[in-house]
Amino acid sequence: MNEKIQVISKYALQGHETQALNDAALAAKQTLECGSGAGNDFLGWLHLPSSITSQDLEAMEKSAAILRQNCEYVICIGIGGSYLGAKAVIEALSDHFAAYKTGNGPKVLFAGSNIGEDYLYDLMDLVRGHKFGIIVISKSGTTTEPAIAFRLFKEMLEKQEGKEFAKQNIIAITDARRGALRGLATQEGYATYVIPDNVGGRFSVLTPVGLLPIAVAGFDIRALIAGAVEMEKDGDEQVLAYAIARNALYQQGKKIEILANFTPRLHFVAEWWKQLYGESEGKGHKGIFPDSVDFTTDLHSMGQMIQDGERTIFETVLSVGDQQHEVIIPSDDEDLDGLNYIAGKNVDYVNKMAELGTRLAHVDGGVPNLLITLPAVNERYLGQLIYFFEKACGVSGYMLGVNPFDQPGVEAYKKNMFALLEKPGHEEATKAIREKLKN
Repeated sequence: MNEKIQVISKYALQGHETQALNDAALAAKQTLECGSGAGNDFLGWLHLPSSITSQDLEAMEKSAAILRQNCEYVICIGIGGSYLGAKAVIEALSDHFAAYKTGNGPKVLFAGSNIGEDYLYDLMDLVRGHKFGIIVISKSGTTTEPAIAFRLFKEMLEKQEGKEFAKQNIIAITDARRGALRGLATQEGYATYVIPDNVGGRFSVLTPVGLLPIAVAGFDIRALIAGAVEMEKDGDEQVLAYAIARNALYQQGKKIEILANFTPRLHFVAEWWKQLYGESEGKGHKGIFPDSVDFTTDLHSMGQMIQDGERTIFETVLSVGDQQHEVIIPSDDEDLDGLNYIAGKNVDYVNKMAELGTRLAHVDGGVPNLLITLPAVNERYLGQLIYFFEKACGVSGYMLGVNPFDQPGVEAYKKNMFALLEKPGHEEATKAIREKLKN
């Protein structure tokens, strides 16, 4: 089978593609692949799919099997790239109403991605009295949001099930040698996996950071990696088409990219994509602002803005070929709702006509459209999509003239938060920020 995702840009560029952009894209790709650009110490993801061995996958499958056997719930603790990739894949592959159904192994839940007190209370209340495990993901072990969550759930698990059960059912994914979490894992005897030094968080979904939770949820990580390998080996045409189109549109004043889907399963794929492109490109007062919508739902809320608002928007539509199930619209003798004209059609046929009609309307309204097609939503094509977006992000970032692999702006809020919390070592900053607040 040679099927893979495709990028179609004819409704976006409309003749504006130039040789200069083609040359820039090829140069950026060369910079990326040769490792000669800024951030080249974080290119471990570039050949990651093809370097993962069967033994690597088997080890994660065995760890996942232990958690699946021992636990009703598994809490995945991390923030940013340490949870978004796993959540994106799990949500895309899961039954929409899995949370309300029993069986099929433990439920994978997420913590450490916020500091919401009620969220943590509700999650603690849910798992109280139930056997649960923890996957804690942090290079340092000191990032505030996941560190708080891990302290809470580690203490709860040890009190509820005993230290021996906790030892067997806590897995740490962390730095190979350094950091508070590595030290604790060694001290307590937790099973561990390594976050490679040369892979940043938002590019880490195809490392144990994403693969272990996905395996715990019961999905095929071998097929996921196989799809990523296909795109690594034969995806450059699609990567360049996307990078060229979005940079061409940016040069034409299109400052906002909306990732739209017509398949509810893909909501968190868009959340992962927003972090990937937002953290990678938003530097030096440059960058396309990444946003997302779920259609047709958001056509009844954001549709007006997209259709008739300021013309600084372009859309990238994720279009899915085959659905997993078929639902036929029945005929009705009275036809009071006027739907008999589509009786006998399956629901996805109607959805695809809504998709096509929306794209035509938006293009007519001055919103250029890129189309990314997935033959289906499964592990293989999600693996392709993940690697495609990652490599296109590197190429596009270099075309834009930024380092796609750092995130200096992320630290600004942390410095203020630590000062306000009076964290030791921040005394001068605490004094300065309190003076600022007075004024």
